[in-house]
Amino acid sequence: MGGNSNRVESFSVRIDSSDDMAMVNMHVDQAAADHDQVVHKVSLPPHQTTLKKLKHRASEIFFPEDPLHRFKNQTPFKKFVLALQFLFPVFEWGPNYDLKLLRSDVVSGLTIASLAIPQGISYAKLANLPPIIGLYSSFLPPLIYSVLGSSRHLAVGPVSIASLVMGTMLTESVSYANDSTQYLKLAFTATFFAGVFQASLGLLRLGFLIDFLSKATLVGFMAGAAVIVALQQLKGLLGITHFTTKMQIVPVLTSVFKNTHEWSWQTIVMGACFLIFLLSARKYSMKYPKHFWVSAAAPLTSVILSTLIVFLIKSKAHGISVIGYLPKGLNPPSTNMLFFSGPYFVLAIKTGIITGILSLTEGIAVGRTFAALKNYQVDGNKEMMAIGFMNMAGCCTSCYVTTGSFSRSAVNYNAGAKTAVSNIVMAATVLVTLLFLMPLFHYTPNLILACIIIAAVVGLIDWQEALRLWKVDKLDFLCCFTSFFGVLFISVPMGLAIAVGVSVFKILVNVTRPNTIVLGNIPGTHIYQSLNRYKEALTVPSFLILGIESPMYFANATYLQERILRWVREEEERVQATNGSALKCIILDMTAVTAIDTSGIETIRELRKLLHNRSLQFVLANPTATVMEKLFKSQLLEAFGVGGLYVTVGEAISDISSTWKTKAKA
Repeated sequence: MGGNSNRVESFSVRIDSSDDMAMVNMHVDQAAADHDQVVHKVSLPPHQTTLKKLKHRASEIFFPEDPLHRFKNQTPFKKFVLALQFLFPVFEWGPNYDLKLLRSDVVSGLTIASLAIPQGISYAKLANLPPIIGLYSSFLPPLIYSVLGSSRHLAVGPVSIASLVMGTMLTESVSYANDSTQYLKLAFTATFFAGVFQASLGLLRLGFLIDFLSKATLVGFMAGAAVIVALQQLKGLLGITHFTTKMQIVPVLTSVFKNTHEWSWQTIVMGACFLIFLLSARKYSMKYPKHFWVSAAAPLTSVILSTLIVFLIKSKAHGISVIGYLPKGLNPPSTNMLFFSGPYFVLAIKTGIITGILSLTEGIAVGRTFAALKNYQVDGNKEMMAIGFMNMAGCCTSCYVTTGSFSRSAVNYNAGAKTAVSNIVMAATVLVTLLFLMPLFHYTPNLILACIIIAAVVGLIDWQEALRLWKVDKLDFLCCFTSFFGVLFISVPMGLAIAVGVSVFKILVNVTRPNTIVLGNIPGTHIYQSLNRYKEALTVPSFLILGIESPMYFANATYLQERILRWVREEEERVQATNGSALKCIILDMTAVTAIDTSGIETIRELRKLLHNRSLQFVLANPTATVMEKLFKSQLLEAFGVGGLYVTVGEAISDISSTWKTKAKA
């Protein structure tokens, strides 16, 4: 309310100037002359049936881009071709594919494969799954996305955030070490529900629901998750055998220092060396973007070098734990591991929806980021269906939740990818690895997986964006802050839920407590703007011009009535204190009132009665078409009469002022 008081104070100072009042009076006289006493009628919108209105509104909500416009005035065969291209984007760019594009995609595909293989193994461990599941998840989903996806640069596979959330939520109820079969069933079933949820959002065109995860929320969530992920990797970096399964900062740090007797100096030395190497490679590539391949190749190089070192000194490296045996071959079917009843069914659904939302948000955001750099569009609903279908297929072939990875997509973009074929090349490379190279990972130390994860999640901590949020929007920063500390001290899912709750609270505050402003005239014009914003704006004697900057709903109707009556009371008190011109008329500028419901209409009706009882005229200016139609159907306009509705504020002042002068002369 402090801001409102400031407006009143500045409002009072300006009207105390007699020169200003004279200028405004001159303007009113001139405006009346200019208008020649002609008052334009506020028109109703063209009549439409209820069905037509609903159809138009549904089209605006669910089909803002009008996806069917391309089918207009086309032959049946052309419509069939366009339908294929719409459902399967591969048919859109496939016919024009050539060797030049293939060369670029092969290079980028091999490059991201060198990153995807070690990351896939690492992220599977992050989800408390066998490492081989990470490679399975890097084979089939990219193939499906290359056919259904609309992004040219999105590199598909497991990602750190979804892996962390899945591992955290499932481990709270079932431990992989104690019941590996049940844990795998939960992971695959959760992946199925994630895919169903994602595909449903796309098919029903409900993608706007994921917008509740604001950027501010994600900044805090990802930073908090990155810290937790990095701390969890201390188990591998220090060689600790007994480690907490909890994902809060206090239990993790307690577990680290409680088990100092398990620390392995060989593991610590080797881990520190490779972590420094990975972070240095990342920093170098950020400083010199043309050398992106340094950061991209660093994880695979680390895996190869660390494996060779451990193999050569295996007789002396008893303190360094290794991955061990990994089975060769293609993805085994896992349809028989899906379940749709039982005590863990609700947990599978909940985990699937949460990981589905997070992976969907990350995938679409990454796809749109790189699409903007290359000046093409990514269809959000197609992306939802593509990501959903690849997860539904993946859960049947021993895969867990996958989406577009920012780090791999950045490498894909910088490597010169032209189409989604780069995902096919990556999948083919993973296939070769699965068929022939799995025995080579036997001596890969677990510490290198921890190093790869830490180096990857460091980029998720965006403190510069957090500072920008503080400068620009304190409520957004609060969302970021609560999300970050909620993840650190409560839990990953609960931290996200708290942040979403703060975001919803922010929406409710903006809806239930909208901004109201006092308007004044900019001298020499017919423009009326906020007195608080435009210092040159002047008040008009005997008039109080108010603006509402939001729709009028049941949620804010009572507040708006109270706030408007307060403006009137404060203006009357100011007039009495300064012996100014008595307040005679209140003009409500409805330019920004985009919608109104029955509660809003009743508020206007009640305001008119209250002000009329105080001998004050109340008029409306510039209602939108939707608002005008509802005011007319509610019969409220009959109460306002001929002189109660105007096209503009300027016309209202001119007409009302001339009416007062006519009565005064009579």
